[in-house]
Amino acid sequence: MIISTKIGQTSFVNENGTRVSATVLDYNSCTVVGNRTIDRDGYLANIIGFLKPKKLNKPQLKEFNKLNLEPKKIIKEQRINSDEELLEVGSLIDPKFKVGDKVSVQSKSTGKGFAGAMKRHNFSGMRATHGVSISHRAHGSTGQNQNPGKVFKGKKMAGHLGDQLTTTKNLEVLLIDQDKKLIFIKGSVPGKNKSIVKVFK
Repeated sequence: MIISTKIGQTSFVNENGTRVSATVLDYNSCTVVGNRTIDRDGYLANIIGFLKPKKLNKPQLKEFNKLNLEPKKIIKEQRINSDEELLEVGSLIDPKFKVGDKVSVQSKSTGKGFAGAMKRHNFSGMRATHGVSISHRAHGSTGQNQNPGKVFKGKKMAGHLGDQLTTTKNLEVLLIDQDKKLIFIKGSVPGKNKSIVKVFK
């Protein structure tokens, strides 16, 4: 697993001459900040830290000083199967996947605020011609008759759109720049620029 920042988008030209869009992810400060062991915690995991924080409270700062590590803003755990997969605390993380591999990416989607039923749920809407007045983008009826006489929870209606944790699977790795700590992934990745993206197989 790699924690990265979305930088933006660019494009490549294939050997066939086809232009392919790519998203650029920066994993520069992805570091191992601790481990979980079966004896102490009951399971195995690597604790990964990413990004320098603006502010830290004293208990957090004391924890990082104890480990003699630079403080990190985002802390995530990666479960592993054996002791051999435990990484050394303080070491930088390099991606284990290679060019051509299919990966999954997870990030918060771009928030779009309050959206209507047509934009939020892809409703077709009503006729925008005679007799519809100003209800041509309305979602129509939502309840039933006297029985049950209520709108059920989860009914597709207008509401807040986006800003949710979203996973996109089977995206191809186009290029890995080890010197600049960049990953180029085919297609689009959820979220806006500077958002935190988790990349895993």
